[in-house]
Amino acid sequence: MNRRDILALALMPIAFRMARAQTQPPSDFRQRLVGRDEPIIEPELPIIDAHHHLFDRPGLRYMIDDYLADLRSGHRIVASVYVETMAFARTDGPEVLRPLGEIEFANGVGERCARGACGGSQVCAAIVGHADLRFGDRAAELLDAAMERSPERFRGVRQVTIEDPSPAPYRFIPSRPPSGVMKAPGFRAGFAQLVKRGLSFDAAVFHHQLQDIIDLADAFPGGTIILNHCGHAMAMDMDEEGRSRVFREYRRLMFEVGRRPNVFCKIGGLGMPFWGFRFEEREDPIGYLELATAWRPYVETTIEAFGVHRCMMESNYPPDSRSAGFVPLWNALKHIVRGASAEEKSALFHGTAAKIYRIHMPGLHDAREPSGLPRQ
Repeated sequence: MNRRDILALALMPIAFRMARAQTQPPSDFRQRLVGRDEPIIEPELPIIDAHHHLFDRPGLRYMIDDYLADLRSGHRIVASVYVETMAFARTDGPEVLRPLGEIEFANGVGERCARGACGGSQVCAAIVGHADLRFGDRAAELLDAAMERSPERFRGVRQVTIEDPSPAPYRFIPSRPPSGVMKAPGFRAGFAQLVKRGLSFDAAVFHHQLQDIIDLADAFPGGTIILNHCGHAMAMDMDEEGRSRVFREYRRLMFEVGRRPNVFCKIGGLGMPFWGFRFEEREDPIGYLELATAWRPYVETTIEAFGVHRCMMESNYPPDSRSAGFVPLWNALKHIVRGASAEEKSALFHGTAAKIYRIHMPGLHDAREPSGLPRQ
């Protein structure tokens, strides 16, 4: 057994000991358990959840047993992509290397799930870690260390770069990202280190920042950029006219980004408050049809702009549970694309994610194969 395997095994008990499922979600995640009695649309459709998180913060906790409880609610989640939130980062040592702590944590969870601890679902089959690319060439040390520690799962990095002139979105962002990240000295040198190693970049921006993604994609045509959350139209605290104006600009920019063949897009994140749906203010249960009605224009725009073979579905759990239960969320996404062909659904719900994040799952296209997670 090599050092990498020993490290993964050592972290497994820690990850699972910390992960006691919650019977009641925090108030921020008030819709999480809603809709568990909804009939599952296309229950045998295999899903690779292209974006979820695990963390344990004061008053805000979502760990592996919580995610597994959601997986057991009926949809067939066969694998998942862990995406950084800067949780479990090292608290000492060189700053550039501190994100290794979270990558090691996620790899420990993934290793245990690969050995059958997650009921047959390959949770954390791919890992998107954090990196501050403003370190420039110094980011290479972090990337090489991450690839050494998690060669089977580490696939790229995310650096949240959302910013907005309004204070509104920062009510829902625990740690405000620095401004001007993608224009900072060193960022492109750091990005070049990703491209050199065949690693991807998950981009988290608001719609009015999409020109930065266009510029980055044009500067690095050999790089792979994965736009998070349908490109995130920022329309909080706006009236109907303001939201319509934002949508028109959003749609124009999404088609412009979609012309770059090295940019892919995740469909999800629609449960967060930034879109202006105001579902997060609701106390009553929200079902999948209401979600689908609100989300449809953005989902359809994304698919039109990028095509099904550059789109992948995500839960963005638990942040999206502010507005959507796990069952209604996936039901809504399935309902919106109900007219798609079987091949198109295959790409949207697992094929694109498997290709981009290099997740190998024999028999994935066999819709009769059970997930191994009985519904609870």
